[in-house]
Amino acid sequence: MVITKEEKIGGSSKLFEFDGRPDFKEVVPLGLQHVVAAVVGIVTPGLMIAKVCGLDAADTRLIIQTSLVFSGLATLLQLFPLFRRFGARLPVMMGASFAYVPILLSIGADFGIGAIFGAQLVGSILVVIIGLFIDKLRILFPPIVTGTVILSIGLSLFPVAIKYMAGGAGNPWYGTPHNWLVAIVTFAVVFYLNNFGKGLLKLSSILVGMVVGYILAYFMGIVSFEPVTTAPLFQMIKPMHFGFEFKIVPILTLVVMFLVDAVQSVGQFTATTVSAMDREPTNKELSGAIMGSGLTNFVGSFFGSVPCATFGQNVGLVIATKAVNKFILVFASAILLLAGFLPKIAGILTTIPYGVIGGATISVFATIAMTGIRTIANEKLTTENTTVVGLSLAFGAGIVMSEGALSGFPEWVTTIFGHSEVILTTILAILLNLILNKPFKKLKPTAELEHRTETCEVHQEVN
Repeated sequence: MVITKEEKIGGSSKLFEFDGRPDFKEVVPLGLQHVVAAVVGIVTPGLMIAKVCGLDAADTRLIIQTSLVFSGLATLLQLFPLFRRFGARLPVMMGASFAYVPILLSIGADFGIGAIFGAQLVGSILVVIIGLFIDKLRILFPPIVTGTVILSIGLSLFPVAIKYMAGGAGNPWYGTPHNWLVAIVTFAVVFYLNNFGKGLLKLSSILVGMVVGYILAYFMGIVSFEPVTTAPLFQMIKPMHFGFEFKIVPILTLVVMFLVDAVQSVGQFTATTVSAMDREPTNKELSGAIMGSGLTNFVGSFFGSVPCATFGQNVGLVIATKAVNKFILVFASAILLLAGFLPKIAGILTTIPYGVIGGATISVFATIAMTGIRTIANEKLTTENTTVVGLSLAFGAGIVMSEGALSGFPEWVTTIFGHSEVILTTILAILLNLILNKPFKKLKPTAELEHRTETCEVHQEVN
Protein backbone atom coordinates (compact mmCIF):
# COMPACT_ATOMS: atom_id res chain seq x y z
CA MET A 1 0.00 0.00 0.00
CA VAL A 2 1.39 3.42 -1.00
CA ILE A 3 1.03 6.20 1.56
CA THR A 4 0.54 9.56 -0.12
CA LYS A 5 2.15 12.76 1.11
CA GLU A 6 -1.18 14.19 2.27
CA GLU A 7 -2.00 11.02 4.21
CA LYS A 8 1.38 11.03 5.90
CA ILE A 9 1.43 14.71 6.81
CA GLY A 10 -2.23 15.70 6.83
CA GLY A 11 -4.37 18.11 4.81
CA SER A 12 -5.67 18.09 1.26
CA SER A 13 -3.39 17.26 -1.66
CA LYS A 14 -3.73 20.81 -3.01
CA LEU A 15 -1.60 22.11 -0.14
CA PHE A 16 1.32 20.12 -1.54
CA GLU A 17 0.98 21.48 -5.10
CA PHE A 18 2.48 24.87 -5.92
CA ASP A 19 -0.41 25.87 -8.20
CA GLY A 20 -3.13 23.94 -6.34
CA ARG A 21 -6.26 25.65 -5.03
CA PRO A 22 -6.83 24.46 -1.47
CA ASP A 23 -9.71 25.60 0.73
CA PHE A 24 -9.24 28.99 2.35
CA LYS A 25 -9.69 27.43 5.81
CA GLU A 26 -6.61 25.28 5.12
CA VAL A 27 -4.53 28.21 3.88
CA VAL A 28 -5.19 30.52 6.85
CA PRO A 29 -3.48 28.56 9.68
CA LEU A 30 -0.46 27.72 7.52
CA GLY A 31 -0.17 31.33 6.32
CA LEU A 32 -0.46 32.67 9.87
CA GLN A 33 2.17 30.19 10.93
CA HIS A 34 4.60 31.71 8.44
CA VAL A 35 3.74 35.20 9.69
CA VAL A 36 4.32 34.47 13.37
CA ALA A 37 7.52 32.58 12.57
CA ALA A 38 8.89 35.52 10.59
CA VAL A 39 7.48 38.69 12.12
CA VAL A 40 9.89 39.11 15.02
CA GLY A 41 12.79 38.42 12.67
CA ILE A 42 11.44 41.05 10.27
CA VAL A 43 10.82 43.70 12.91
CA THR A 44 13.85 43.22 15.17
CA PRO A 45 16.64 44.18 12.69
CA GLY A 46 14.91 47.52 12.06
CA LEU A 47 14.60 48.14 15.80
CA MET A 48 18.29 47.40 16.35
CA ILE A 49 19.42 49.60 13.45
CA ALA A 50 17.15 52.44 14.57
CA LYS A 51 18.64 52.28 18.07
CA VAL A 52 22.28 52.35 16.97
CA CYS A 53 21.54 55.20 14.52
CA GLY A 54 19.70 57.22 17.18
CA LEU A 55 16.38 57.44 15.31
CA ASP A 56 13.33 58.88 17.09
CA ALA A 57 10.08 56.93 17.69
CA ALA A 58 8.46 58.05 14.42
CA ASP A 59 11.45 57.07 12.28
CA THR A 60 11.81 53.80 14.17
CA ARG A 61 8.19 52.94 13.42
CA LEU A 62 8.73 53.91 9.78
CA ILE A 63 11.72 51.60 9.32
CA ILE A 64 9.68 48.75 10.85
CA GLN A 65 6.80 49.50 8.48
CA THR A 66 9.01 49.47 5.40
CA SER A 67 10.59 46.20 6.52
CA LEU A 68 7.14 44.60 6.79
CA VAL A 69 5.94 45.99 3.46
CA PHE A 70 9.04 44.96 1.51
CA SER A 71 9.11 41.54 3.14
CA GLY A 72 5.62 41.00 1.74
CA LEU A 73 6.53 42.41 -1.68
CA ALA A 74 9.75 40.38 -1.87
CA THR A 75 7.84 37.17 -1.12
CA LEU A 76 5.18 37.95 -3.74
CA LEU A 77 7.91 38.65 -6.28
CA GLN A 78 9.39 35.18 -5.67
CA LEU A 79 5.94 33.63 -6.15
CA PHE A 80 4.97 35.68 -9.23
CA PRO A 81 8.14 36.70 -11.14
CA LEU A 82 8.22 40.12 -12.78
CA PHE A 83 8.85 39.95 -16.54
CA ARG A 84 9.46 36.22 -15.95
CA ARG A 85 12.98 37.12 -14.84
CA PHE A 86 12.83 38.72 -11.40
CA GLY A 87 11.63 35.98 -9.08
CA ALA A 88 11.93 32.20 -8.78
CA ARG A 89 8.29 31.06 -8.75
CA LEU A 90 9.11 29.01 -5.65
CA PRO A 91 7.51 28.96 -2.16
CA VAL A 92 10.13 30.85 -0.18
CA MET A 93 9.40 33.56 2.39
CA MET A 94 11.58 36.66 2.18
CA GLY A 95 12.18 39.15 4.96
CA ALA A 96 14.50 41.63 6.65
CA SER A 97 17.51 39.48 7.38
CA PHE A 98 19.38 38.97 10.66
CA ALA A 99 22.38 37.90 8.57
CA TYR A 100 23.00 41.54 7.66
CA VAL A 101 22.49 42.94 11.16
CA PRO A 102 26.09 42.89 12.51
CA ILE A 103 27.40 44.68 9.42
CA LEU A 104 24.48 47.15 9.30
CA LEU A 105 24.95 48.00 12.98
CA SER A 106 28.63 48.67 12.38
CA ILE A 107 27.91 50.89 9.36
CA GLY A 108 25.10 52.71 11.17
CA ALA A 109 27.22 53.41 14.24
CA ASP A 110 30.23 54.66 12.26
CA PHE A 111 28.68 56.30 9.20
CA GLY A 112 24.96 56.87 9.84
CA ILE A 113 21.77 55.43 8.38
CA GLY A 114 22.20 57.16 5.01
CA ALA A 115 25.39 55.16 4.44
CA ILE A 116 23.47 51.93 5.05
CA PHE A 117 21.01 52.60 2.26
CA GLY A 118 23.67 53.99 -0.08
CA ALA A 119 25.67 50.79 0.31
CA GLN A 120 22.48 48.73 -0.08
CA LEU A 121 21.68 50.49 -3.36
CA VAL A 122 25.09 49.63 -4.83
CA GLY A 123 25.14 46.09 -3.45
CA SER A 124 21.69 45.26 -4.80
CA ILE A 125 22.77 46.16 -8.33
CA LEU A 126 25.64 43.69 -7.99
CA VAL A 127 23.17 41.01 -6.85
CA VAL A 128 21.09 41.46 -10.02
CA ILE A 129 24.26 41.06 -12.13
CA ILE A 130 25.16 37.87 -10.23
CA GLY A 131 21.67 36.54 -10.93
CA LEU A 132 22.12 37.10 -14.65
CA PHE A 133 25.16 34.81 -14.74
CA ILE A 134 24.18 32.25 -12.11
CA ASP A 135 24.13 29.47 -14.73
CA LYS A 136 27.84 30.13 -15.29
CA LEU A 137 28.55 30.47 -11.56
CA ARG A 138 26.49 27.49 -10.40
CA ILE A 139 29.50 25.22 -10.81
CA LEU A 140 30.86 26.99 -7.71
CA PHE A 141 27.89 25.75 -5.67
CA PRO A 142 27.68 21.94 -5.94
CA PRO A 143 25.66 20.04 -3.27
CA ILE A 144 28.73 19.62 -1.04
CA VAL A 145 29.07 23.43 -0.85
CA THR A 146 25.36 24.27 -0.57
CA GLY A 147 24.91 21.51 2.02
CA THR A 148 27.74 22.97 4.09
CA VAL A 149 26.22 26.45 3.81
CA ILE A 150 22.75 25.17 4.82
CA LEU A 151 24.26 23.35 7.80
CA SER A 152 26.12 26.48 8.90
CA ILE A 153 22.89 28.50 8.59
CA GLY A 154 21.13 26.01 10.86
CA LEU A 155 23.98 26.03 13.35
CA SER A 156 24.08 29.85 13.36
CA LEU A 157 20.37 29.95 14.21
CA PHE A 158 20.65 27.65 17.26
CA PRO A 159 21.96 30.42 19.56
CA VAL A 160 19.20 32.72 18.24
CA ALA A 161 16.53 30.20 19.29
CA ILE A 162 18.12 29.59 22.70
CA LYS A 163 18.45 33.32 23.41
CA TYR A 164 14.81 33.78 22.41
CA MET A 165 13.78 30.92 24.71
CA ALA A 166 15.66 32.62 27.55
CA GLY A 167 13.71 35.82 26.97
CA GLY A 168 15.78 37.75 24.44
CA ALA A 169 19.36 38.90 25.03
CA GLY A 170 19.41 42.32 26.70
CA ASN A 171 16.04 41.79 28.37
CA PRO A 172 16.24 42.50 32.14
CA TRP A 173 14.53 39.14 32.75
CA TYR A 174 16.81 37.25 30.36
CA GLY A 175 17.45 33.69 31.50
CA THR A 176 14.80 33.68 34.24
CA PRO A 177 12.66 30.56 34.89
CA HIS A 178 9.35 32.12 33.78
CA ASN A 179 10.76 32.78 30.28
CA TRP A 180 11.97 29.20 30.08
CA LEU A 181 8.59 27.90 31.29
CA VAL A 182 6.79 29.71 28.47
CA ALA A 183 9.38 28.50 25.95
CA ILE A 184 9.29 24.87 27.09
CA VAL A 185 5.45 24.74 27.09
CA THR A 186 5.42 26.21 23.58
CA PHE A 187 8.06 23.73 22.43
CA ALA A 188 6.19 20.80 24.03
CA VAL A 189 3.00 21.63 22.13
CA VAL A 190 4.88 21.97 18.83
CA PHE A 191 6.82 18.76 19.47
CA TYR A 192 3.68 16.77 20.32
CA LEU A 193 1.71 17.98 17.29
CA ASN A 194 4.69 17.48 14.95
CA ASN A 195 5.14 13.88 16.02
CA PHE A 196 1.68 12.73 17.11
CA GLY A 197 -0.78 15.23 15.59
CA LYS A 198 -2.84 14.70 12.45
CA GLY A 199 -4.29 16.80 9.66
CA LEU A 200 -4.23 20.58 10.00
CA LEU A 201 -3.19 20.37 13.65
CA LYS A 202 0.04 18.75 12.51
CA LEU A 203 0.55 21.23 9.68
CA SER A 204 -0.12 24.25 11.90
CA SER A 205 1.82 22.95 14.91
CA ILE A 206 3.97 26.11 15.12
CA LEU A 207 0.89 28.38 15.17
CA VAL A 208 -0.95 26.26 17.75
CA GLY A 209 2.14 26.10 19.95
CA MET A 210 2.60 29.86 19.77
CA VAL A 211 -1.06 30.52 20.63
CA VAL A 212 -0.77 28.28 23.71
CA GLY A 213 2.52 29.90 24.70
CA TYR A 214 1.12 33.40 24.14
CA ILE A 215 -1.90 32.72 26.37
CA LEU A 216 0.36 31.36 29.10
CA ALA A 217 2.69 34.37 28.78
CA TYR A 218 -0.28 36.75 29.03
CA PHE A 219 -1.47 35.25 32.31
CA MET A 220 2.09 35.34 33.61
CA GLY A 221 2.27 39.08 32.88
CA ILE A 222 4.96 38.82 30.20
CA VAL A 223 2.91 40.30 27.33
CA SER A 224 2.97 44.11 26.98
CA PHE A 225 0.43 45.89 24.75
CA GLU A 226 2.28 49.21 24.76
CA PRO A 227 3.34 48.85 21.10
CA VAL A 228 -0.36 48.64 20.16
CA THR A 229 -1.61 51.60 22.21
CA THR A 230 1.14 53.98 21.07
CA ALA A 231 0.91 53.16 17.34
CA PRO A 232 -1.21 55.25 14.92
CA LEU A 233 -4.04 53.62 12.99
CA PHE A 234 -2.64 54.20 9.48
CA GLN A 235 0.63 55.44 8.03
CA MET A 236 2.18 55.39 4.56
CA ILE A 237 5.83 54.59 3.92
CA LYS A 238 7.90 57.51 2.60
CA PRO A 239 10.39 57.43 -0.30
CA MET A 240 13.82 59.00 0.23
CA HIS A 241 13.03 59.77 3.87
CA PHE A 242 16.42 58.55 5.10
CA GLY A 243 18.41 59.62 2.03
CA PHE A 244 21.64 58.13 0.63
CA GLU A 245 25.31 58.52 1.47
CA PHE A 246 27.85 56.74 -0.71
CA LYS A 247 31.01 55.90 1.21
CA ILE A 248 33.59 53.35 0.09
CA VAL A 249 34.05 51.34 3.31
CA PRO A 250 30.32 50.72 3.92
CA ILE A 251 29.83 49.87 0.24
CA LEU A 252 32.70 47.35 0.15
CA THR A 253 31.62 45.83 3.45
CA LEU A 254 27.99 45.37 2.46
CA VAL A 255 28.94 44.13 -1.02
CA VAL A 256 30.77 41.21 0.61
CA MET A 257 27.62 40.38 2.56
CA PHE A 258 25.46 40.57 -0.56
CA LEU A 259 27.83 38.14 -2.31
CA VAL A 260 27.60 35.72 0.60
CA ASP A 261 23.82 36.13 0.73
CA ALA A 262 23.61 35.16 -2.95
CA VAL A 263 25.31 31.88 -2.02
CA GLN A 264 22.98 31.48 0.95
CA SER A 265 20.03 32.02 -1.39
CA VAL A 266 21.25 29.20 -3.59
CA GLY A 267 21.42 27.01 -0.50
CA GLN A 268 17.98 28.03 0.81
CA PHE A 269 16.19 27.65 -2.52
CA THR A 270 17.96 24.35 -3.10
CA ALA A 271 16.89 23.15 0.35
CA THR A 272 13.29 24.07 -0.47
CA THR A 273 13.12 22.27 -3.80
CA VAL A 274 15.14 19.22 -2.73
CA SER A 275 13.38 18.63 0.58
CA ALA A 276 9.85 19.85 -0.17
CA MET A 277 9.52 19.37 -3.93
CA ASP A 278 11.82 16.37 -4.51
CA ARG A 279 13.95 18.00 -7.18
CA GLU A 280 16.90 20.32 -7.75
CA PRO A 281 16.15 23.96 -8.65
CA THR A 282 16.70 24.95 -12.28
CA ASN A 283 19.21 27.59 -13.34
CA LYS A 284 16.30 29.83 -14.35
CA GLU A 285 14.75 29.53 -10.89
CA LEU A 286 18.01 30.33 -9.11
CA SER A 287 18.69 33.22 -11.47
CA GLY A 288 15.21 34.61 -10.88
CA ALA A 289 15.53 34.13 -7.12
CA ILE A 290 18.74 36.15 -6.89
CA MET A 291 17.63 38.83 -9.36
CA GLY A 292 14.31 39.18 -7.55
CA SER A 293 16.10 39.65 -4.25
CA GLY A 294 18.37 42.26 -5.82
CA LEU A 295 15.46 44.19 -7.32
CA THR A 296 13.57 44.23 -4.02
CA ASN A 297 16.59 45.51 -2.11
CA PHE A 298 17.28 48.12 -4.80
CA VAL A 299 13.77 49.59 -4.53
CA GLY A 300 13.73 49.06 -0.76
CA SER A 301 16.82 51.23 -0.31
CA PHE A 302 14.80 54.23 -1.53
CA PHE A 303 12.16 53.65 1.15
CA GLY A 304 14.41 52.67 4.03
CA SER A 305 13.81 48.93 4.10
CA VAL A 306 16.38 46.68 5.75
CA PRO A 307 17.90 44.25 3.19
CA CYS A 308 15.61 41.28 2.53
CA ALA A 309 16.82 37.72 2.20
CA THR A 310 15.44 34.20 2.43
CA PHE A 311 14.07 33.39 5.89
CA GLY A 312 15.67 30.21 7.23
CA GLN A 313 12.90 29.51 9.74
CA ASN A 314 10.25 29.73 7.03
CA VAL A 315 12.26 27.55 4.69
CA GLY A 316 12.30 25.11 7.58
CA LEU A 317 8.51 25.35 7.87
CA VAL A 318 8.05 24.54 4.18
CA ILE A 319 10.47 21.62 4.50
CA ALA A 320 8.81 20.32 7.68
CA THR A 321 5.22 20.54 6.39
CA LYS A 322 5.88 19.96 2.65
CA ALA A 323 3.09 22.52 2.11
CA VAL A 324 4.44 24.33 -0.97
CA ASN A 325 1.18 25.89 -2.20
CA LYS A 326 1.73 29.48 -3.31
CA PHE A 327 -1.51 30.75 -1.76
CA ILE A 328 -0.17 29.99 1.73
CA LEU A 329 2.61 32.54 1.22
CA VAL A 330 0.27 34.91 -0.64
CA PHE A 331 -1.89 35.00 2.49
CA ALA A 332 1.19 35.52 4.68
CA SER A 333 2.41 38.34 2.39
CA ALA A 334 -1.00 40.03 2.54
CA ILE A 335 -0.84 40.05 6.35
CA LEU A 336 2.65 41.57 6.27
CA LEU A 337 1.56 44.26 3.80
CA LEU A 338 -1.50 45.05 5.90
CA ALA A 339 0.62 45.25 9.03
CA GLY A 340 3.05 47.55 7.22
CA PHE A 341 0.34 50.12 6.49
CA LEU A 342 -1.58 49.63 9.75
CA PRO A 343 0.97 50.10 12.52
CA LYS A 344 -1.43 48.84 15.20
CA ILE A 345 -1.43 45.40 13.55
CA ALA A 346 2.35 45.49 13.46
CA GLY A 347 2.18 46.43 17.14
CA ILE A 348 0.09 43.35 17.93
CA LEU A 349 2.59 41.11 16.16
CA THR A 350 5.47 42.62 18.11
CA THR A 351 3.80 41.74 21.44
CA ILE A 352 4.67 38.06 20.94
CA PRO A 353 7.22 37.31 23.70
CA TYR A 354 10.68 36.07 22.72
CA GLY A 355 10.20 32.89 24.75
CA VAL A 356 7.23 31.92 22.60
CA ILE A 357 9.17 32.53 19.38
CA GLY A 358 12.17 30.53 20.60
CA GLY A 359 10.14 27.60 21.85
CA ALA A 360 8.26 27.39 18.55
CA THR A 361 11.18 27.77 16.16
CA ILE A 362 14.03 25.74 17.66
CA SER A 363 12.71 22.58 15.98
CA VAL A 364 12.51 24.50 12.69
CA PHE A 365 16.16 25.52 12.99
CA ALA A 366 17.05 21.91 13.74
CA THR A 367 15.28 20.91 10.52
CA ILE A 368 17.41 23.37 8.55
CA ALA A 369 20.63 21.94 9.98
CA MET A 370 19.49 18.38 9.27
CA THR A 371 18.66 19.37 5.69
CA GLY A 372 22.26 20.48 5.31
CA ILE A 373 23.51 17.21 6.77
CA ARG A 374 21.26 15.21 4.44
CA THR A 375 22.48 17.20 1.43
CA ILE A 376 26.09 16.50 2.42
CA ALA A 377 25.39 12.81 3.13
CA ASN A 378 23.88 12.35 -0.33
CA GLU A 379 27.30 13.13 -1.80
CA LYS A 380 30.22 10.72 -1.78
CA LEU A 381 32.06 11.36 1.49
CA THR A 382 35.48 11.29 -0.09
CA THR A 383 38.55 12.67 1.65
CA GLU A 384 38.19 15.84 -0.42
CA ASN A 385 34.52 16.34 0.45
CA THR A 386 34.94 15.71 4.16
CA THR A 387 37.83 18.17 4.16
CA VAL A 388 35.67 20.81 2.48
CA VAL A 389 32.89 20.39 5.05
CA GLY A 390 35.05 19.93 8.13
CA LEU A 391 37.54 22.75 7.60
CA SER A 392 34.91 25.24 6.43
CA LEU A 393 32.80 24.69 9.54
CA ALA A 394 35.86 24.55 11.82
CA PHE A 395 37.09 27.97 10.75
CA GLY A 396 33.64 29.55 10.31
CA ALA A 397 32.16 28.41 13.62
CA GLY A 398 35.48 28.40 15.51
CA ILE A 399 36.27 32.07 14.92
CA VAL A 400 32.75 33.18 15.86
CA MET A 401 32.88 31.12 19.07
CA SER A 402 36.32 32.53 19.97
CA GLU A 403 35.61 36.08 21.09
CA GLY A 404 38.41 38.49 20.26
CA ALA A 405 40.17 36.09 17.89
CA LEU A 406 40.36 38.84 15.24
CA SER A 407 40.95 41.74 17.63
CA GLY A 408 44.34 42.53 16.09
CA PHE A 409 42.81 43.14 12.66
CA PRO A 410 40.94 46.23 11.43
CA GLU A 411 37.43 46.45 12.85
CA TRP A 412 35.81 45.76 9.48
CA VAL A 413 37.46 42.30 9.43
CA THR A 414 35.75 41.40 12.69
CA THR A 415 32.50 42.91 11.43
CA ILE A 416 32.48 40.71 8.34
CA PHE A 417 34.03 37.47 9.60
CA GLY A 418 33.71 37.56 13.37
CA HIS A 419 29.95 37.76 13.90
CA SER A 420 28.49 35.13 11.56
CA GLU A 421 29.93 31.69 10.86
CA VAL A 422 27.96 31.58 7.61
CA ILE A 423 30.14 34.14 5.82
CA LEU A 424 33.54 32.52 6.39
CA THR A 425 32.12 29.00 6.06
CA THR A 426 30.65 29.87 2.68
CA ILE A 427 33.83 31.45 1.33
CA LEU A 428 36.02 28.59 2.53
CA ALA A 429 33.64 25.91 1.22
CA ILE A 430 33.80 27.44 -2.26
CA LEU A 431 37.59 27.85 -2.21
CA LEU A 432 38.33 24.41 -0.76
CA ASN A 433 36.01 22.75 -3.26
CA LEU A 434 37.80 24.55 -6.11
CA ILE A 435 41.21 23.48 -4.79
CA LEU A 436 40.40 19.86 -3.88
CA ASN A 437 37.63 18.79 -6.27
CA LYS A 438 38.73 20.94 -9.25
CA PRO A 439 35.24 21.29 -10.78
CA PHE A 440 36.45 23.38 -13.73
CA LYS A 441 39.04 20.75 -14.65
CA LYS A 442 36.40 18.03 -14.54
CA LEU A 443 34.07 20.16 -16.66
CA LYS A 444 36.45 20.40 -19.61
CA PRO A 445 36.68 16.67 -20.44
CA THR A 446 32.90 16.43 -20.11
CA ALA A 447 32.47 19.23 -22.62
CA GLU A 448 34.95 17.57 -24.98
CA LEU A 449 33.14 14.24 -24.62
CA GLU A 450 29.81 15.88 -25.42
CA HIS A 451 31.39 17.48 -28.50
CA ARG A 452 32.80 14.13 -29.67
CA THR A 453 29.43 12.46 -29.10
CA GLU A 454 27.64 15.14 -31.12
CA THR A 455 30.25 14.75 -33.91
CA CYS A 456 29.76 10.97 -33.98
CA GLU A 457 26.00 11.39 -34.17
CA VAL A 458 26.37 13.76 -37.12
CA HIS A 459 28.62 11.27 -38.93
CA GLN A 460 26.10 8.47 -38.28
CA GLU A 461 23.26 10.60 -39.69
CA VAL A 462 25.35 11.42 -42.78
CA ASN A 463 26.22 7.72 -43.32
